[in-house]
Amino acid sequence: MSGWKQYLAGVAAAFGAFCLGASIGWSGPVEKEVRGGDAYKFTPSSAEWGWISSLLTLGAATSCIPAGFLIGIFGRKITMLGLAPPFFIGWLLIIFAQKAFMLMIGRFIVGFSGGAFCITAPMYNTEIAELSKRGIMGCFFQLLIVHGVLYGFIVGAYAKVKVMNILCGILPIIFFVLFIWMPESPVYLAQKGKNDKAEKSLKFLRGKNADVSAESNQMASEGNKEKVKPMQALCRKNTLKSLGISMMLMVFQQVTGINAIIFYSTGIFTDAGTGLSPAISTIIIGLVMVIATIVSIMLIDRVGRKILLLVSAALMFVTTLIMAVYFQCLLKKNVGWLPVLAVCIFISGFSFGFGPVPWLLMAELFAEDAKPVAGAIAGTTNWMFAFIVTLAFPLIKDECGAAACFWIFAAVSFTAIIFVLFLVPETKGKTLNEIQGMIAGGKKD
Repeated sequence: MSGWKQYLAGVAAAFGAFCLGASIGWSGPVEKEVRGGDAYKFTPSSAEWGWISSLLTLGAATSCIPAGFLIGIFGRKITMLGLAPPFFIGWLLIIFAQKAFMLMIGRFIVGFSGGAFCITAPMYNTEIAELSKRGIMGCFFQLLIVHGVLYGFIVGAYAKVKVMNILCGILPIIFFVLFIWMPESPVYLAQKGKNDKAEKSLKFLRGKNADVSAESNQMASEGNKEKVKPMQALCRKNTLKSLGISMMLMVFQQVTGINAIIFYSTGIFTDAGTGLSPAISTIIIGLVMVIATIVSIMLIDRVGRKILLLVSAALMFVTTLIMAVYFQCLLKKNVGWLPVLAVCIFISGFSFGFGPVPWLLMAELFAEDAKPVAGAIAGTTNWMFAFIVTLAFPLIKDECGAAACFWIFAAVSFTAIIFVLFLVPETKGKTLNEIQGMIAGGKKD
């Protein structure tokens, strides 16, 4: 298997996403123990717990733009390695928390460090990948997030909070030890005019005997173009068009309700009378996410990005519609299996397209010089909406009922179908230059 080292580097870089996934998967399993006062010397109020859960997303939202600037200045590798120490410190605060505010600060720092990986990992991976492998490697980020979430669910199901905290806290250290051996992105090195180093990096990634001259010459000529300031690159018509597409995909990823559904899944499973314990039902959900993400990664470079997004949005539309109808009129009927089925299909649908593809497109749609800042803005959009949905969902649910939430999610999913159909370009098998030409020309094929 040629070029296996690029997969190795890609997985090592995306292991930061695994750390983030475990942090996302943390709040569900520990809630009962922490809120019952069994895990710490204090018992957080329900408002405090709301913040403990949601500060992770806010932390992630604040880190994307600094990360975008840092990877342009110090490079992809140093920036990612630099995220490991604060990540670990965040977990230390969670492990040794004496008061609720220590948990909040810990969650914010963990979110901040993990959120930066959603910019750095997909960019690094699409830059080190050969054209034929770019789709697969651009999705490693989402693949490792869902594995991390599953890890959090499994550890949380069988371990006490203290043990779980430690088992999550060691992950950033493992990331550091793995990733320190990997090369810097050749694209970044070429941008900085370090063409010999870029060639060396490519040799590592493609294998000793691979002929990398064509690739490194192309990178060198890209690197020799006159330098444009990030803000100038951002204001180009092309960049703004791509940014619009990328930001809307991020909004759809969050506002179709994935976080709310994961958040309430155990409740749905319990209410359905499946007889499964909450811990087992969350693990099932984690497994469904992992399997669907793997299927999507097998298909992404074959069928393309657009088809996956369309199938994904269609499945989410149908299932949120079923959920809305269920909560509106079928609650009293004995059809508890229906929402369980709907949740599983929704999560498969999401993980099949709208989970991984927006992150991949964020790394594909922009010209090299605009990518760090534009990608960072798209990433920030994602996490801000994640934060809003996590906070707003329980409020809307209490005020207007669960049905109202699912009608909203269904409407958003339907809008997503229309948006993808008419406005999202297909980037499969195209070089980054071809993608730029396509966006300028407004072609969608």
